[in-house]
Amino acid sequence: MSTPSAAPHSRPRIWAMGISRLRDLFVDIASEYAGRADVRIVARGFDDAMQEIEAAGAERPDVIVAGGSNGAYLKARVNVPVVVITPTGFDVMQALARARRDGDSVALVTHGETPDEVKRFTAAYGVDVIFASYRSTEDAEQCVRELRERGVDAVVGPGHVTDLAERAGMGAVFVYSRTSVRAAFDTALEVAQATRAEGVRRQRLDNLLQHLRDGVVALDAQGRVEAINQRLAGVLGIDAASAAGVPLQQLAPDLASALPDTDGDTLVSVRGASYVVHRGPLAGAGPAAGTVLTFQESRAVERLDRTLRSRQRAQQFTARYRLDDLVGECASIERVRTLVQRYAKSDATVLILGESGTGKEMVAQSMHHLSARRDFAFVAINCGAFPEALLESELFGYDEGAFTGARKGGKAGLIEAAHRGTLFLDEIGEMPLPLQSRLLRVLQEREVVRLGSTEPTRVDIRVVAATHRALTEGVEAGTFRADLYYRLNILSIALPPLRERAADVMPLAAELLLQAAAREPRLVARVPGLQAATHVLAPVSEPLCRYAWPGNVRELQNVIERIAVELADADGDASVAFTREMLEVVAPELFVQSGRQKKGALTLRERSRHVEADEIRAMLAACGGDRDAACEALGISKTTLWRKLNTTQ
Repeated sequence: MSTPSAAPHSRPRIWAMGISRLRDLFVDIASEYAGRADVRIVARGFDDAMQEIEAAGAERPDVIVAGGSNGAYLKARVNVPVVVITPTGFDVMQALARARRDGDSVALVTHGETPDEVKRFTAAYGVDVIFASYRSTEDAEQCVRELRERGVDAVVGPGHVTDLAERAGMGAVFVYSRTSVRAAFDTALEVAQATRAEGVRRQRLDNLLQHLRDGVVALDAQGRVEAINQRLAGVLGIDAASAAGVPLQQLAPDLASALPDTDGDTLVSVRGASYVVHRGPLAGAGPAAGTVLTFQESRAVERLDRTLRSRQRAQQFTARYRLDDLVGECASIERVRTLVQRYAKSDATVLILGESGTGKEMVAQSMHHLSARRDFAFVAINCGAFPEALLESELFGYDEGAFTGARKGGKAGLIEAAHRGTLFLDEIGEMPLPLQSRLLRVLQEREVVRLGSTEPTRVDIRVVAATHRALTEGVEAGTFRADLYYRLNILSIALPPLRERAADVMPLAAELLLQAAAREPRLVARVPGLQAATHVLAPVSEPLCRYAWPGNVRELQNVIERIAVELADADGDASVAFTREMLEVVAPELFVQSGRQKKGALTLRERSRHVEADEIRAMLAACGGDRDAACEALGISKTTLWRKLNTTQ
C-alpha cells in the first residue's frame, strides 16, 4: 500500500460506486480494466459512499464512476473527480422499446431535468413517452408513486428508480447499458491519467520553486498569491502553506506598495535588507495572466558582479599569439594561415594535427584572436601533463566536500572558466578513457557536471584540440573513443614539420633571435632588427638548414637561445657575425650524423614510405587541402591517408 510520502502508485485507482443493478453491471465490466487500473466496486451510495471515501485516507481513489443521483451527490461533496454515467441515445431507444412490451403507457425517469436531446429524439421517432425527473431519493419515491397513480405501465430509468417501480408493481427497464458504463470507465481512465500528470507537474514545479536560491512569488491577475517558495516566505515572515489565495497587499502591505507597476528591475527594502526585485508576466501570457516576482539580495548581486569582473580577463586565460606570429612563406604554412582565417568564423570544433614543437597552440591562439570570442577567455590545458584524478578536477571542477582536501565552496573547472571563450585541449590523445566519456558529453550537450554534484552547468565554449599522435590508431587500439574522435575531427588543420619547410628555417631563426635579443639588454645594440638578426646568423645558415630538427620549431628556439647567450657574452666588434665554430660549441648535435645518415641511403621500405607520403601531399595540394577529394583521387580511405603521412615522421 502507498502512503502519503511514498511514490505515486503505478496504476490509477478507480472506484465504481453503485447499488442494485448498476453494481451488477460494474461486476461484469470491471475485469476488462484489470490490466490498466485498480478497479474497486463499492456497493454504497450517497452518505455511505462519502464515508467510505473519507476512511480510505491515502488509499482514496483517483477517480469515481457513479450513476444518476448518486453521481451528482458525490460530485458536489467529495474532492475527487467523479464521472457520471450518461446513457446514450441508443440506450434510451432500446430501453423504451423493451418497456413498450410491458404496456402502452411508458415513462422515462431521469435524474435532474430531462435532456432536450432526449425529448427531440423521442419526438422525431413518434414515441409517446411521459417524462419525469427527480433530484433526491425522496423525490424518486414520490415520482414513482405519481406515475403509478397516472396509470403508467412501465418505467425506464436508473437502478434505484427501476427497483422502486418493480416494488410498485410496474414494469421496469434499466436504462444503462454495458456500452455507456464502458464509456464512463474510459473517461475515468483519461481523467485519472490527466490528474496524475498534472499532479506530477505541479510537484516538480513546487520542488523547483522551493530549491531556488532566490525568493519567488507568483500572483494572479488580482494580486493573490498562487505560489510562493519557502525562502521568500521566511524573508516576509509568513507561512508559505497558508499564503495561497491571499492578496500580497494583505500579507506584506509595505512590500506590495513599493513594487513597480511595470515589468523590470527595482530595488526595494524588506525588513531592513535590500533586494533587487524583477517583475515579469506569469507564463508570458500578458498582464491578465498574472505576475511573477523574483527577489535577490543586493549584496549577493554585488558579490557576483565582482567575481565575474575578476574572472573575465584573468591573465592566465589570455591568448598571446596572433596569426602574424606564424612565420614562414612555404605553401604548407600559407595553407595553414588560410584555414585559420576560415575556421575562425565558425564555432565548430577543430582538431590540430602535428608533431611536438610545430606550433599547435600558436595556431589555436591565432584562431581565437580572429574569432568572435576574442574578448573572452582562452583556456589551455595539457591533457598529458596531469594524473587522471587531478586532470578530472581541473577540467570539470568540484563541489565542496567532493573529496578529501576539496576547497571550501568548491571550485569551477577549466571548462567553466572557458565559458563564452575557447577551450584548448593539447595532447588530447593522452586523455584517459574515463575522462574521454565525460568530455564527449560536454561536447554533445554543452554542459558540465562538477565532481560531487548532480546539477549540470551550461557552458558556451568553442573547443580546439591538438595532438601529435595518429588518433585513428588509438581508435583501432581501443585507447581512444571513436565517437569522441569523430566529435573532435569536424574541422582539422595539419601542421607540417620543420624538416619539410627548409626554406622557412632561416626566417624563423632570425625572428627567434630578435625575440631573444629583446629579452637580453646586452644584445639590443648587436641585434636591433630583423635584418641584423639575419646578418648575424648568415654564416651558420647551411648547418641550420641541413639539420632535420626532430624537435621542430621548439628545438630551433632552444638552439637560438644558446646562440643569444653566446653572443651576449662575446667581446669585441658588435658587427661580427656568429661563426660555424661557435655553433659547433653551443649546438654540437647539429654536426653529429644520425644513425640513418651514417648508414647512407634510406632503406627500400623507408624510400617507399617517403615516396607515398610525397605523392599524398602533392595530391592534397592539388585538391586545395580537401582530404575527401584527395582520398577519392588516390583510391584510399582517410585513415590510410593519415597513417601514411605519419609513418614518415
